[in-house]
Amino acid sequence: QVQLVESGGGLVQHGGSLRLSCAASGRTFSSYAMGWFRQAPGKERRFVAVISSSGGITSYADSAKGRFTISRDNAKNTVYLQMNSLKPEDTAVYYCAASRLPVVTPAEYDYWGQGTQVTVSS
Repeated sequence: QVQLVESGGGLVQHGGSLRLSCAASGRTFSSYAMGWFRQAPGKERRFVAVISSSGGITSYADSAKGRFTISRDNAKNTVYLQMNSLKPEDTAVYYCAASRLPVVTPAEYDYWGQGTQVTVSS
């Protein structure tokens, strides 16, 4: 069992930056790939970024490439999402999730956090 708690969301201006954190409980964090997803009002939950269990493999949605960076610290049981050059269309609830493999489909993730709101003003 893995419990995930996101933090770091908030209100930021267009072009600003935020760093999201996701703290995991349990001693098996390092065996899971970790993903970030986001869901805007009235829209489906969408893939943002994923990192493999060791941190050696990362993948990003096209909308995140060049602006967002996913990283993890297995010693701290934490995964991060650094978001730069934020745009109003990045406004959403951001979720972290754990999966056995670094996949992009939400249905393949076993554990989810409660989400953190990111709002980007224009």
